[in-house]
Amino acid sequence: MDQQDLGAVARGILDANLYMVLGTADDAGHPWVSPVYYSAAGYSEFYWVSSPEARHSRNLAARPQLSIVVFDSQVPIGTGQAVYMAAVAEQLSGDELDRGIEIFSRVGMVHGGRQWTSADVVPPALYRLYRATVSDHWVLEPDSPPDHRTPVTL
Repeated sequence: MDQQDLGAVARGILDANLYMVLGTADDAGHPWVSPVYYSAAGYSEFYWVSSPEARHSRNLAARPQLSIVVFDSQVPIGTGQAVYMAAVAEQLSGDELDRGIEIFSRVGMVHGGRQWTSADVVPPALYRLYRATVSDHWVLEPDSPPDHRTPVTL
């Protein structure tokens, strides 16, 4: 399959799904994974809301590098495909918070969520808004040996 086709596969997966799995690690390197609902701006910025006390949020405060995977868990065995990503995450504030909450809320409402405002994600609220900025995307090469990830440009 050529690069253009694999890019279309990746975009299709990201457009069709609502949840991504964050792969984080604490400052000692202990791994943790967490599924979160996401709203995306293009294919390189992913937003989510979490408690700053959640394990993945604490991990990101200590070590902002993370991996992300998005996949459809309902496909038949042997037909699954996923988008794997490397990213850096941050808790948003200031102008970035205003832009991010607009994106998160607008996309979320299309998926049946509610309207979010900045007041929902700043102290004393229980949640914060996070953004992962993706540097690399991969998909599995369908005609290659198992677990052969191929970089794609989106």
